[in-house]
Amino acid sequence: MGQGTVTKVTRKSWFSRIGDSIKGILFGLLLFLASFPLLWWNEGRAVTTYKSLQEGASSVVSISADQVDPEKENHLVHLTGKAITDEILNDTTFGVSVNAIKLQRSVEMYQWRERKTTRTENRVGGSTETVETFSYEKTWSSSLIDSSRFENPTGHQNPGSFPHPSTTFTARNVTVGAFRLNPALIANISNFRSLEMTDTDDVPAPLQERTTLHNGGYYIGANPADPQIGDLRISFRVVEPTAVSLIARQVGDSFSPYQTQAGRDLQMLSVGVHTAEAMFEQAQASNVRTTWILRFVGFALMSIGLGMVFNVLKVVADVLPILGKIVGTGVSLITSLISAVLSLLTIAIAWIYYRPLLGISLLIVGFAIMVFVIMKIKGAKPVQPTGSEAVPSEG
Repeated sequence: MGQGTVTKVTRKSWFSRIGDSIKGILFGLLLFLASFPLLWWNEGRAVTTYKSLQEGASSVVSISADQVDPEKENHLVHLTGKAITDEILNDTTFGVSVNAIKLQRSVEMYQWRERKTTRTENRVGGSTETVETFSYEKTWSSSLIDSSRFENPTGHQNPGSFPHPSTTFTARNVTVGAFRLNPALIANISNFRSLEMTDTDDVPAPLQERTTLHNGGYYIGANPADPQIGDLRISFRVVEPTAVSLIARQVGDSFSPYQTQAGRDLQMLSVGVHTAEAMFEQAQASNVRTTWILRFVGFALMSIGLGMVFNVLKVVADVLPILGKIVGTGVSLITSLISAVLSLLTIAIAWIYYRPLLGISLLIVGFAIMVFVIMKIKGAKPVQPTGSEAVPSEG
């Protein structure tokens, strides 16, 4: 256990738990209801993105980055070339200057961190006993940890502010051949590499006497081998001129998003040399991943919401802990199955609206699962005794 470990025991009565579960029904209903528009919107987004990418792939024109072709004005174009800049990026706080597309300063501060472990046991009669254990350790963190919220802040105080936060400096004028990149395209260039510091000569005087070199970066503190609360370690990374491939609408000697008839804006940049076909394939794959992630999120919201609605059944059954476990398992299974059915039905109806053929297929699958669930809920019919198991008649 860490220094100053604290154990906290709380008990909650059965009636109090029932009250909490009843209060949770409203929030559960909100989660349940919110899952439907999320699932519907996601299917519309997926179809619109798919059609937009298909439209873009069929109309994109590859051009040379060496010169601006006025005939391609407002066309969806694809080009490759080296992204460069003549700007010098300056981090005046630490005196770092470099010709780069991006300069990133990463700062970590040595702080106390609280860890909490929780163990809850059900008691006969429906009450619960929760044991929370709070332990403390020192760690490097890139964000401020508020020690005033600790269970035991005594002896575990952190500084009240981050003296030098992490930040990224970005060049405004980045070009590829004869073209200028807009801020959105520049933001997509993120192939950082470490920038090693070799001395502290350029660090401004107020910081220089407390700053030393450490692992290719700077260290502010007495001894890097024995860090103290509040010590800082600073590292730097840069994005240097690099080959890029982009797809966007040509506007003069720059670019802007291309509005498709399907309804989505197209503007993409990838580091490296890629064909237009490869970039659209990658975008379609990303669309599929996003669609499935949001489908799972919608299903999870629905399942969690239903679980909160029916949690009161488990709490009521918890008067006998073993009975509560059985009911809880049953509730989890039923709510998961119902959520799966309703999620499929929602997706299917959305696809009937957006893509009828695939939507009808999903609707059939959802209906089959719903029938299966209903049969499971009803349960099997009692088996009539036959043969040697038959009860002999009297007389």
